Amino acid sequence: MTISHMMATVTSAAASQAVAAAVAHAAKRGAAVVAAVVDVSGDLVACLRADGAFSASVEIARDKAWTAAVFKTSTDDLAAALSHREVLREGIALRPGVVLFGGGLPIVENGQIVGAIGVSGGSEDDDRAAAAAGLAVLGPTPA
Repeated sequence: MTISHMMATVTSAAASQAVAAAVAHAAKRGAAVVAAVVDVSGDLVACLRADGAFSASVEIARDKAWTAAVFKTSTDDLAAALSHREVLREGIALRPGVVLFGGGLPIVENGQIVGAIGVSGGSEDDDRAAAAAGLAVLGPTPA
């Protein structure tokens, strides 16, 4: 019997590139944001706060990334999946660290989730776009 397995996880170098790209993309849209990347287990790997970004956005960005990593889906897709089950949606939404609005995306490499990025501080559309820019800098990866 095997009692362990290896888990791939995002590197600190990749996480640093992703948060920098996300913050830069948001700045081009006029938004001061915080971007956070967590590993596959939801632990923080990198975080970058733009000048002028709200301090509350630090924790929200991390929570968006954590939600995307541990639920293995974007925060938007998780919210949509729960939209028809009010009791389940409310129960999950009340858990510490869970975010059910846009800006959290899983980081996928070779079909495996290796972490996630979360962005907070702009509009929901700004946060989504910045998170996508953070992923894009990592290059194309098969889903």
